[in-house]
Amino acid sequence: MTLLPVSLVDHAAAVLAACRERGLRLATAESCTGGLIAGALTAVAGSSDVVERGFVTYTNESKTEMLGVPAGLIAALGAVSEPVARAMAEGALARSPADIAAAVTGIAGPTGGTPDKPVGLVHLAAARRNGATLHERRVFEGDRAAVREQTVAAAFRLIERLIERSS
Repeated sequence: MTLLPVSLVDHAAAVLAACRERGLRLATAESCTGGLIAGALTAVAGSSDVVERGFVTYTNESKTEMLGVPAGLIAALGAVSEPVARAMAEGALARSPADIAAAVTGIAGPTGGTPDKPVGLVHLAAARRNGATLHERRVFEGDRAAVREQTVAAAFRLIERLIERSS
């Protein structure tokens, strides 16, 4: 039994099937979701043939230490930004044998938002080894749990876009 909504686990199964069909291994780099993307993927039996590893990089320091995100980039733009999301995804690829990686960084709330970066703001990135890195900026509605759940679903959709684009 999983604590995740069935719809997310079903979506995870579809992502896994798409990766499996193309022989792709996947890594995740997560901040605001705290491992929920990897958790949803690994809630599916047999996911170990696709899920290579997951990085939970909640602090700025962990983004730099584990993923190689330049500290100066975070200092200049903040952790919740397009360049940091891209660097997280690309760093997960650089630090794993995975073929694709998804990264998320955002403000799940209920506090921490500003006029420029409101609660619910999430930057998502998906990168393909020796290929494209896609990005999405989203502002999700709802409480912390809703923002995190919507972020996982959006990450799955972005992974699917990356897979289809590079097929």
